[in-house]
Amino acid sequence: MLGAFLLALPIAWNRERNSNIMGLRTFPLVAVGACAYVMIGIEFIGHDNPDATARIMQGLMTGIGFVGGGAILKHADHVSGTASAASIWIIGAMGAAAGFGYWGYAVALSVINLGVVLLLGGLKKRVNGEDPDD
Repeated sequence: MLGAFLLALPIAWNRERNSNIMGLRTFPLVAVGACAYVMIGIEFIGHDNPDATARIMQGLMTGIGFVGGGAILKHADHVSGTASAASIWIIGAMGAAAGFGYWGYAVALSVINLGVVLLLGGLKKRVNGEDPDD
């Protein structure tokens, strides 16, 4: 759970600085929660029950999708919060990967998520004519 927490922090920091929706509290909590549900589920059902494991993943995907859906805000002429919503969904997958012990996947998801919000976020601002440091 500590690993999931630490892997969520860079994205949480970025979202805290660049979004008013989710940030330093939400991202680590989702990562740790997803990790914990997987770990508790494995303790309860064991490693040899793929149907039960699939149900754990379905529940996590749906629940975290619901949290992300709350981050999407529609204004008169545009929608905001989609990057935070997508990031929180990936953070849930990262936490689940950590819970299953798939650290390569967990690290890759964290790095990809951070890379997209940092690099492509700056590119998006340049394309839209905004100051990339805002």
